[in-house]
Amino acid sequence: DAYVDHPSFGMAIIGRLLEAQGYRVGIIAQPNWEDVNAFKALGKPNLYFGVTAGNMDSMINRYTADRRLRNDDAYTPGNVSGSRPDRATLIYTQKCKQAFKGVPVIIGGIEASLRRIAHYDYWTEKVRRSILVESKADMLLFGNAERPLVELTHRLAAGEKLANMQDIPGTAVLVKQPLAGWRGKDSTELDAPGHIDPIVSPYVDTTQASNDCESKQDDTQALAIKPMAAYESIKGKPWHMTYAKLPDYNTVNADPVMYAHASRVMHHETNPGCARALYQQHGPVGLWVNPPAMPLDMEEMDYVFAQPYARVPHPVYGDERIPAYEMIRFSVNIMRGCFGGCSFCSITEHEGRIIQNRSEDSIIREVEEMRDKVPGFTGVVSDLGGPTANMYRLHCKDPKVEATCRRASCVHPDICSYMGTNHKPLISLYRRARALPGIKKILIASGLRYDLAIRDPEYVKELVSHHVGGYLKIAPEHTEDQPLSYMLKPGMGSYNKFKRMFDKYSKEAGKEQYLIPYFISAHPGTRDIDMVNLALWLKKNKFRLDQVQNFYPSPMCNATTMYPTELNPLKKVTRSSERVSIPRGIRQRRLHKAILRYHDPKNWDYIREALKEMGLQKLIGKGPECLVPAPSLTDRRKQAPKAAKGKQGMTRFTSPKNQKLGAGKKRKGKR
Repeated sequence: DAYVDHPSFGMAIIGRLLEAQGYRVGIIAQPNWEDVNAFKALGKPNLYFGVTAGNMDSMINRYTADRRLRNDDAYTPGNVSGSRPDRATLIYTQKCKQAFKGVPVIIGGIEASLRRIAHYDYWTEKVRRSILVESKADMLLFGNAERPLVELTHRLAAGEKLANMQDIPGTAVLVKQPLAGWRGKDSTELDAPGHIDPIVSPYVDTTQASNDCESKQDDTQALAIKPMAAYESIKGKPWHMTYAKLPDYNTVNADPVMYAHASRVMHHETNPGCARALYQQHGPVGLWVNPPAMPLDMEEMDYVFAQPYARVPHPVYGDERIPAYEMIRFSVNIMRGCFGGCSFCSITEHEGRIIQNRSEDSIIREVEEMRDKVPGFTGVVSDLGGPTANMYRLHCKDPKVEATCRRASCVHPDICSYMGTNHKPLISLYRRARALPGIKKILIASGLRYDLAIRDPEYVKELVSHHVGGYLKIAPEHTEDQPLSYMLKPGMGSYNKFKRMFDKYSKEAGKEQYLIPYFISAHPGTRDIDMVNLALWLKKNKFRLDQVQNFYPSPMCNATTMYPTELNPLKKVTRSSERVSIPRGIRQRRLHKAILRYHDPKNWDYIREALKEMGLQKLIGKGPECLVPAPSLTDRRKQAPKAAKGKQGMTRFTSPKNQKLGAGKKRKGKR
């Protein structure tokens, strides 16, 4: 990304944090990746090169959900695309190693974090190796990673070798074999994937085997199973100093069942309180992924956000606009993490389920600093939130449960009885912030979990009465139970209850305000009929969506695992598991998107054709129960099949032979 000295940008946080720890930090933003000299601009690093692709995965940043090139880049001055390469982490790492041989390269950021094990890649439609293997970097940091970064840097500065730092939580390294002193357990024992056919251990050494299971089946069965350390559970903490041996790269690449199984096990090992390390063989090298780092406590979060951020882009960019900065310019981040666990979202996999909170004093100081220092501030705070607007200070009621829970979501299918839903700390923050001199309005623009909000009517009243600027965006994502169950999203009952509360408190406040719902199309588990029912709901409720997000299979998400395997990793994966309906291919994905924009005449022909194929012609017409109008006479003429041309470009009606035979005769037929 372009360098913006603001705590919403990862580069700024890393640079300021290390600076506060006593180090000099040089940042080369958006270097020319075709010229190795661009990576020599600041000389040879004393400790290491740190590489990140930016605030977004570089492939998602560059391509649409239909794999089309974007013509913009919100993280680049002037919104110009093409300022970073595809798979930027790989290219930057390669150039760093060329620039100064022998200097360690540490990769991190969301692109590295979400590609830390073998993963499905939507753009090549293949399972790719861990990005650590592909990049040949020396270490990978996943998550927000302040804690492992500080430890790593201090130990390197003290003269310790990187090879001796293989067990730092929140890091991944390449090893020849599992770390000494750790006990191993096959992932199939932790979560048995069911009958394997052919009957062969998924943990055979397939280094020399072809990816083609059928052509090399006999050779695979003949290979020896690698011995593993004895597994001995420790009373009360069976996960302590243990690792789960995932199926190796060749296995997950060739077998969708084992890929879904590996994904499921990986998601079970994300709670830093009880996670096991992960080990996955990639050919001749082993990938060792340590358990996640412990989340920052409130004092540490305050420390990170208390650094002297200028809160503006670097002066080198002049007056060029950076859209991503414009969006967060007058916003304040109050927390991290999300315990929602939505299967299409990567926040939980990157930042964790445990909410990391800043203190109220820290947040208020930042609001005051923004008011006093940021050019163009008019008194309106555009957002006071984070990954989720209303999870601030919400946590599990029992620390022991929080430290040992492996649930994918704390709010699905229902809100866990251990999860607190008291919004009083957030209400207090809102009231104190809007009472500050010079603050005219504080808006809440982050995603709102309305299923949590309805548990605290006082919060909904506070939000609606003071912090909605006419419209409030929320994301029910769908109306039908089947797709919602695959998304781990609440049913429409929660939405309807929240809407009633929203309308009630808006009326009491004397304000005309509206809810703007967001929906997703082509999500795994969604059938054509589900999209039709959603469109009918939209029409009934008089919604016309301007923008629709087609499902984007981003790395590491549970929904992304469903996409290539047609299996549901949210449940136990077996050979006989029920297959997930996948909207696949450009035609069906575009159809789902078109149905959500049923009101757009450009989509009517497409939708009519689909409705006829589905036997739903009754939805074509003028009635209130119809989705699209019947074709006009002009439309029918355009759709009329063209006469098949014969020799010399003549049709059967214009050929000399037919004209002669038909001379003097009046043709009968219906118009």
